[in-house]
Amino acid sequence: MNCLPETQEIESMLGKSLNARREMLENGKTNALRLFSGFYEGFPGLAVDLYDRTLLLFDYRVTLSALDPWMDAVQYFYLARLPQIDCVLRKSRNSPDPLQKNGIVTYIGLPSQQVTESGVHYAIDLTLNRDASFYLDMRNLRNWLLETSGGCSILNTFAYTGSLGVAALAGGAAEVVQTDLNKKFLAIARKSCMLNHLDLGKMKLRPVDFFVEIGQLKKSGQLFDLVLLDPPFFSTTEKGRVDQVASSMKLINKVRPLVKDGGKIVAVNNSLFLSGEEYMRTLNELCAGGYLQIDQLIPVPEDVTGFPDTHVSSPPVSPAPFNHPTKIAVLSVKRKQV
Repeated sequence: MNCLPETQEIESMLGKSLNARREMLENGKTNALRLFSGFYEGFPGLAVDLYDRTLLLFDYRVTLSALDPWMDAVQYFYLARLPQIDCVLRKSRNSPDPLQKNGIVTYIGLPSQQVTESGVHYAIDLTLNRDASFYLDMRNLRNWLLETSGGCSILNTFAYTGSLGVAALAGGAAEVVQTDLNKKFLAIARKSCMLNHLDLGKMKLRPVDFFVEIGQLKKSGQLFDLVLLDPPFFSTTEKGRVDQVASSMKLINKVRPLVKDGGKIVAVNNSLFLSGEEYMRTLNELCAGGYLQIDQLIPVPEDVTGFPDTHVSSPPVSPAPFNHPTKIAVLSVKRKQV
């Protein structure tokens, strides 16, 4: 993973991946995309994203500095080919320095503060966290929400910066409840709504622990047309534990009583080491009682997975029938008759 390619090899690898994304760069559907997915396209230690006019370089190698000279060659490659870039931000995911984990500017301007996808504007804060505050692998799910949310009441759990809830509201949702433990993250969802002139009265932001919020909603008797369940890989609070490998079934069962008859749950599992076959077994087991049914699987976009002619390596376990370790399933709910 730390064996660095030569400059000529870097340019060949990055150039092939960039060419595969030319149509995406030019068609105007989004200005937020992955330019190089190193795990799949030739160098696992590197991921390169574009957020409007900001180039974001993720260094996953076991290195101590985001200022590693090798990264200069990567930066120069994109600056020479994408003249719209006016800022470069580097994140060293394994650095002991929190600033380097959250991002250091290595090329002039200020990081972009918003992106646009399918006509919807999303506020971002690229130095808010170790990631980019906006998940590119959720693009197809956001588009699905734009198309299917009209008139719906929606609960977005583990909302983070709320892009899924904002997509639903932009798609005509009647009500969106966004819940996350971190108030600072949820504040970005409010900014996104304002960018799109959406009705803030239709969105409730609740900075509450997931387990507390679900308990309160059950007591209130409130039901939703759709519940979005996109938890972190692993987390523990005083109120409960999330483990995407060992207990994904538990979380789905936790939210199912909050869904109206005929409503849906979108269940996301992003565990790299949980195979798609194993996750499907879990979903099929949940569906065996007749109260859940798998409606569809939503794929991750190709700029994240790599394209057929750029894809050179695969995840440690097969995600099939999903196309990426981020496994997205839409489940229909049938309520028990009382």
